[in-house]
Amino acid sequence: MTRRGAVLFVSMCVIWGIPYLMIRVAVRELAPVTLVFLRTGIAVLLLLPFAATRSELRPLLDRWRPLIAYTTIEVAIPWVLLAHAETRLSSSLTGLLIATVPLVGAVIVAVTGARERQGGRRWLGLLVGLGGVAALVGLDERELHAVALVEIACVAVCYAVGPIILSRFLSDVPALGVVTASLVLTAVAYAPFAAARWPERTPSAEVVASVLGLAVVCTALAFLLFFALIGEVGPVRATVITYVNPAVAAAVGVTFLDEHLTAGMVVGFALVLAGSLLATGRGPEPVPEP
Repeated sequence: MTRRGAVLFVSMCVIWGIPYLMIRVAVRELAPVTLVFLRTGIAVLLLLPFAATRSELRPLLDRWRPLIAYTTIEVAIPWVLLAHAETRLSSSLTGLLIATVPLVGAVIVAVTGARERQGGRRWLGLLVGLGGVAALVGLDERELHAVALVEIACVAVCYAVGPIILSRFLSDVPALGVVTASLVLTAVAYAPFAAARWPERTPSAEVVASVLGLAVVCTALAFLLFFALIGEVGPVRATVITYVNPAVAAAVGVTFLDEHLTAGMVVGFALVLAGSLLATGRGPEPVPEP
């Protein structure tokens, strides 16, 4: 990996590991729908000029159906569920639970039988990952909210399905155009709900900083850097950041919000990480017959 690739990789590990902290802070004073509107709306103001000047939006006109499906599954639904869940769950636990996304993707592949046959290694990975989830939510005695856990489960499913829609129906259109259009559609959809739940008082400086950080750093800048990372190291190696982001989320939650890092969270994340590597890793290629 080049030095530029290493810098981009480390940057993305941090940038997509801190949104859970910012969401946790923002929902103290903002409704989840308002937060999603502000995050997407501000990010659109920054990304739209790039996408427009590069003519990356026009190719999407003929793909509006999969674009709407992708927007709904990847952005509109999970972002509001994630914000609502964090009104009751710590940012560190939320980030660690999101680490189950590769496992959910492996389950979807196993159930649908898509692309490749499932071997014993993958099933072992799913079992290990399931044990990790059980450890995350049940090994330590602490107050858990069933509704919030169901919301995070839905978020994980959405994050696993979204890339499938993208790869099957939108892989040949500009990625920046897809992201920008998705943010525009989400901002427009949530605008009336955000207006109805607009805060009566001006949010605190911490909340304002969190919203700006989510929109500018964790959304607009993050996507630009992620596309640059893909161009530098390739799409497969770029996805390795998904294994590091939850650890970053836990670290910043414990450091800045005084959240408790329990034994269940440590053991659970280790099992989820191991299960994900087993379930999503490719086995040895079969030797072709002469």
